Amino acid sequence: MGLQGFERRLERMVEGVFARAFKSGLRPVELGRKVVRVMDDHRSVDVRGRKVVPNSFTVHLSAEDHEQFADIEDTLVRELCDAAREHARDEGYSFMGPVSVEMVVDERLRTGMSRVEGRLREGPGGGGAGSLLLPTGERVVLGEYVVTIGRMPDSTVVLADPNVSRNHAEVRPQGDGYVVVDLGSTNGTRVNGVKVTQQELRDGDDLTFGNTRMTFTAS
Repeated sequence: MGLQGFERRLERMVEGVFARAFKSGLRPVELGRKVVRVMDDHRSVDVRGRKVVPNSFTVHLSAEDHEQFADIEDTLVRELCDAAREHARDEGYSFMGPVSVEMVVDERLRTGMSRVEGRLREGPGGGGAGSLLLPTGERVVLGEYVVTIGRMPDSTVVLADPNVSRNHAEVRPQGDGYVVVDLGSTNGTRVNGVKVTQQELRDGDDLTFGNTRMTFTAS
């Protein structure tokens, strides 16, 4: 399901001028297929019985293809990361750290050829991975520190929502994951529509602070 969504988004992204000007036989969606294939081929089981897969990917391209992709590289990298996260959710895979993609020139490759390498890479301090997807599309990467949410200017995530308290909530690392903790806010904190004071977060959880919603992803 995740890869199909990636393919549809990539098809829209390369429409128009870029699609007409793109001369390489290498299509962006092929890179997405190779990323998820690397995940499938290199999955392993950790001491807790989780299916762990690579989270750090290097995409090797010819110089010509790398130049062709230059105008959409940032968007393509984001889409490849999202494709990996969605595939992991579909297959029940876990990551050891944040998902990352780097695109590099490989002089050994001819135009139209590509190669993807994947590695297991731990998050900062050896912790797990996680992020908050904000309504703006911005992604706040979580680590071995507390993320504060509220209207205070010094909050990690500042929300201009009158229904959000000045110091509304925190997302804290706990074990190999994260918990959200309400700080006695006026309008409360909800996880998947249920009001909570403290709740362990799971991949895909919908968080609501006042009238502002965001999504927790475990990668």
